[in-house]
Amino acid sequence: MNDLKLEDIAKLAGVSRSTVSRVVNASPNVDAATRKKVEKVIQSTGYQPNAAARSLASQRTNMIGLVIPRTTSAFFTDPYFPQLTQGVAFACNNHHLTLSLFLVGNQEDENEITPRLLRRGMLDGILLQSGNSDDMLFRRLISSQMPLLVLGRPFEEKSVNYIDVDNVSAAKNATSHLIKLGYQRIGMITGAIHSTTSIDRQAGFKQAMAEAGREIDPALIAEGDFSENSGYIAMKKLLPFKPDAIFAQSDVMAIGAMRAVQEAGLEIPKDVAFVGFDDLPVASTLPIKLTTIHQPITHFGIKAVDLLLDMIEKGTKPAKRMILDTELIIRDTCGANFIRRTTVEGAKMEGSALKALL
Repeated sequence: MNDLKLEDIAKLAGVSRSTVSRVVNASPNVDAATRKKVEKVIQSTGYQPNAAARSLASQRTNMIGLVIPRTTSAFFTDPYFPQLTQGVAFACNNHHLTLSLFLVGNQEDENEITPRLLRRGMLDGILLQSGNSDDMLFRRLISSQMPLLVLGRPFEEKSVNYIDVDNVSAAKNATSHLIKLGYQRIGMITGAIHSTTSIDRQAGFKQAMAEAGREIDPALIAEGDFSENSGYIAMKKLLPFKPDAIFAQSDVMAIGAMRAVQEAGLEIPKDVAFVGFDDLPVASTLPIKLTTIHQPITHFGIKAVDLLLDMIEKGTKPAKRMILDTELIIRDTCGANFIRRTTVEGAKMEGSALKALL
C-alpha cells in the first residue's frame, strides 16, 4: 500500500482530502476526534506522505537551525551545549523536523554562515544562543524576516523573542543559602562580564548581599568565562583574600575553582564552601558532591523548539517570552551537612559535660 494517495486516506477515514492534508501538515485547524481518526488510518495503512510535496504545499522546509557562537572544541568541552542540543534534537524528532547545527567560532565563520542561514527556502526558523553585548550575528539575524528565537536574554529585549531561566532569582537563592549558613567572606566567580547571563547572575548575588546587610568586597569577585580553567585561575586570584564561600556562576567553573582550593591544601567545605550553577550530571558524581542551581537544560531545548514552532505558525508579534524556573540542589560543597553534623556533635558534647557536672 505504498502507492496510497491523500484521496485514498480520505476515503478510508470518511473525511475530505483537504482534512487529510491538514492533518499531514500538522495544521491546528482540525478537531481532535477527526485528527485521531485520520492518524489511525495513516498508521494502519503505513501511508508515508511525500516530504517534497508537503514542503511545496506548505511553503515550509521543516528544517530549523541551531546557531551557537562557539568553536567546535568549546562546544564539545562544555557539557551545557551538548545537553541543550539533546533537548532541541528530541523536540525536532517529535515534530518531524530536521535540525541543522551551526557553530560560529569567529568572524570568518559568521561571514560564511550568515548568508546560508538567511537564504530563502533554507530554514523555517532559527534558534540563536546569544546574550553578548557585541554580538553582531544577533544584529544581522534580528534585522531579517526569519523567525528567530534567542536562547538567553538578549541585550536588546524590545520586540525580541527569547527564552531564558530566571538567572537573577537563581543567583539570589544561591547566595542567600550561603549567607544563611553563616559564611562571612562570600565571593563570586563570574562568567564573561559582557554576557547577559553573567550580568543577571551578578545582579542576583548583589541583591542577596544587600538584603542581608552585607557589603561586597571587590577583592572577592573574579571574572571567568564559564570554562573550567577560568574557574581555576579566578580562584587562584581569590585565595589570598581568604574567602570562606564562593558562588561560581557555572558548575564547570566551580570544578576548576575547587581544584585550586584543594591544591592550596584547603578542605571543602570546611575552609571554602561552594555553590555552582547548572546542575550538570557531573555535579552529583564528584568526590565532594556539588551544591548547585538546577536549570532544566534539556527541557529548555525542548521548550525552545515548541516556542519557535509557535512563532513560525502564528507569527512573531507580539514578541514571545518564556522564563523557566530553577531549583537549589543542596549537596556537600556548601557545608550544610557539615554544619549540621558539627552542631549536633557539639550539642552532644555539651550535654555530656553537663551530665558530668551534675
